[in-house]
Amino acid sequence: MQKLKVATNSGQNPGFDFLKECWDDDPALQIVIKKLLAKFPQWGIVIREL
Repeated sequence: MQKLKVATNSGQNPGFDFLKECWDDDPALQIVIKKLLAKFPQWGIVIREL
């Protein structure tokens, strides 16, 4: 969660693998990741829910 907070404040991309790992591990973090990616679309990651 701390790395996501840093990414939110700094705009630095934490990397796809890290985001994917957080996404898979904790459903609550999915909301945080969605907001983060909406804020920084230049990261070029698209979330597709199944």
